[in-house]
Amino acid sequence: MFIKDIFSSKKPVLSFEVFPPKQDSGLDAVLSAVEEMSSLPIDYMSVTYGAGGSNSKNTGQIAAHLKDKLSIPSLAHLTCVANSKEDIQKKLTEYKELGIENILALRGDKPRDFDGEIFPGYRYASELVGAIKNFGDFCIGGACYPECHPDSPNIETDIENLKIKVDAGVDFLVTQMFFDNNEFYKFRDKAVKKGINVPINAGIMPLTNAGQIQRMAILSGGASMPSKFVKMISKYQDNPEALKQAGIAYAVDQIIDLLSNDIDGIHLYTMNKPETAKKIVNVVNNLF
Repeated sequence: MFIKDIFSSKKPVLSFEVFPPKQDSGLDAVLSAVEEMSSLPIDYMSVTYGAGGSNSKNTGQIAAHLKDKLSIPSLAHLTCVANSKEDIQKKLTEYKELGIENILALRGDKPRDFDGEIFPGYRYASELVGAIKNFGDFCIGGACYPECHPDSPNIETDIENLKIKVDAGVDFLVTQMFFDNNEFYKFRDKAVKKGINVPINAGIMPLTNAGQIQRMAILSGGASMPSKFVKMISKYQDNPEALKQAGIAYAVDQIIDLLSNDIDGIHLYTMNKPETAKKIVNVVNNLF
């Protein structure tokens, strides 16, 4: 099923993101986590693509497993990083043979300890979108940053570039994680004024351990952290269980506020943790 058709038929949409294992030996654990989460009332699940393609071979396998074995629409990620145009064509052929229908087209970030050519094929996600569109018969998602992509000089330029990407063939957008809903609402208003009218899925990552704090800051592209969020971290960072519960509660509050403001969908960055996903969905399920 094309994800754009899900957005056309219901609102809000609920989706999860999972990531492949770094080693093949971890694939069974990821599939087990995915199966646990499949019992929840989700509309689709996305599967990330390792930096520089490091664990990308499992992306297609997991996405196909979701679709074929669990009857859950899947979204397979694909990045420009370290991929030649020929590599991209091979990956698109692989996805097509696996029956994958939805792709999240990403520029990608330079992987750690990588000394090869970063963008040997396509330099921008909009170019990758065009290549996927030309290949044919995929529903295409794109990423966006509510508080500006870290490589963009300002939010206005970033939204102009986002419009180019959408016009190239993006059917829906998924935001990078954010912690201040007001920043998302401002971004959404600016996007609409720019003529970006595709659905925008709001990305939420619950903080469940202190080790995630730095990772969150990096992955979010420097998203602002409201005083309430900072105080929560300060108060509970030395109490792992309390921090986990407080982080889940903060994510729930964010989601409830978003759902009350006519959101297209919620995209939960699960970090492959079924327990966390279940706790959040059990609270907000009746709002979907």
